[in-house]
Amino acid sequence: MLHPTPTTVQLREMILKGELAPGERLAEAKLAEQLGVSRMPIRQALPVLAEEGLVVRAGQRGYAVRAHTRDESVEALHLRGALEGYAARLLAEKGASAELLAQLRELLAEGDALLAEHTMTPEVQIGYASLNARFHDLLVTGARNPLLEGFIARCNLVPFVAPRTVAFGHEDRRQYADIIAYAHRQHHAIVEAIAARQPDRAEFMCREHIVTQEHSMGAHVL
Repeated sequence: MLHPTPTTVQLREMILKGELAPGERLAEAKLAEQLGVSRMPIRQALPVLAEEGLVVRAGQRGYAVRAHTRDESVEALHLRGALEGYAARLLAEKGASAELLAQLRELLAEGDALLAEHTMTPEVQIGYASLNARFHDLLVTGARNPLLEGFIARCNLVPFVAPRTVAFGHEDRRQYADIIAYAHRQHHAIVEAIAARQPDRAEFMCREHIVTQEHSMGAHVL
């Protein structure tokens, strides 16, 4: 197993956010200049990303960003939904700590304030993506199941599946504002179900919530 470096993490984020396009050849010199590092960290990072399935060999020595299909992303998203639904079930069954519930409710309040104007400005988009990632990270780590965390992390390597890489369309910002507002109401319902020790409802709401992200993929996935 190859181990990630800070450069690996940066390149992974660029791929998952679509900053490096599917099929794009990855030139070491260009990436090194872009990230402000030497070529050696780039050279070390690319085999790690290949092992993760994010890049593929292109020629004898080069790499290119792997092109995932929409079907692959949708399948991985539904799998993530099933796994995180189980995490929510575990939290509801075992009982979430007062500290965890307080952290989740703090994020709910942050989201309420962020979405109060019902607009999709770049600042709101960035803020919601960050909030969404923190919310789902709390759910997954709160379940305290390392095997489950590992499976979910693998799903999140597929483009537009991880909570932090939710894509926003530009065709109809009002429509996307509606989708995000609905998703945040689902956040509230998930926390309420966990706090009330309702495992069936917690699992169902979490699974339903995650597949909502499918609507945000739009034309971003082939």
